[in-house]
Amino acid sequence: MRSVQLGFSIALIGVLGLLTACGQAAGGTETDFSERPIRVVTTIGMIGDIAQNVGGERVEVTSLMGPGVDPHLYKASEGDVNRLAEADVIFYNGLHLEAKMGEVLEKMEGRVKTMAVTQGIDQSDLLAPPEFEGSFDPHVWFDVTMWMKAAEQVRDTLVEMDPDHADLFRSNAKNYLAELNQLHDYVEAEAERVPEEQRVLITAHDAFNYFGRAYGFEVRGLQGISTASEAGTADVQDLADFIVENRIPAIFVESSVPPRTIEAVEAAARSKGFEVEIGGELFSDAMGDPGTSEGTYIGMVRHNVDTIVSSLLDE
Repeated sequence: MRSVQLGFSIALIGVLGLLTACGQAAGGTETDFSERPIRVVTTIGMIGDIAQNVGGERVEVTSLMGPGVDPHLYKASEGDVNRLAEADVIFYNGLHLEAKMGEVLEKMEGRVKTMAVTQGIDQSDLLAPPEFEGSFDPHVWFDVTMWMKAAEQVRDTLVEMDPDHADLFRSNAKNYLAELNQLHDYVEAEAERVPEEQRVLITAHDAFNYFGRAYGFEVRGLQGISTASEAGTADVQDLADFIVENRIPAIFVESSVPPRTIEAVEAAARSKGFEVEIGGELFSDAMGDPGTSEGTYIGMVRHNVDTIVSSLLDE
């Protein structure tokens, strides 16, 4: 393992040295992007979806983390480092979501334009759970109105990089933001179909707190905000007790978290004489497969709320 890490470090140093030797300015300010598309690299697919919708034909988007990938645990490969180094701009979530990539992203700054899409969100709007060591909850995309701020950040960055196509970026962003506003209204309307006392969402980890705050759900995750630490037996039993006491009809697995943890909760509840259903799979830290509805941010959010509501209402 030590030799692999050493090899990766050498590769990273080599790539960054090549960038420096080529004289690339931070943010690619010497490049005329009116002559070619902007090479965009994003960490998670939800950001890649923003970049594609806002940038249109003026961007070439690569997202490092595909379906089923957990960004909390993701470590950049040598290939990822090369893709990052060749980018004109890197968009990442920030708020410690990509914790294992921190060193790589830090080293890229000053060589490639690097932007956290959550930068424009007012800190007073962010959740800071005490168990998360004073840091903010990074899962802001589950409040659609907050994710609209991320789209505006991408728009403004692309406008700055390629002012000749500013009108296109602004027009694309306006259309996409209108779609997100409609999405927010849809999620609100669907959530209100569930009686207030039944709006309890139980998932594998605490990714849905912004969703809960925005749309009126009590949210409980077996693991914390990060998946870096495993849930223990006591956590499973405590959550099972809560389910039995409150007669929760359904709990949910996540596409980027192994299902065994929620399956353990289901079994623990059953051992206490209560049958709780696994209501379906939610997309939390990653979208679905490319080419599917769930492979877009809007489709992912619609799938989630549809699955939650239908399971809690037993439709």
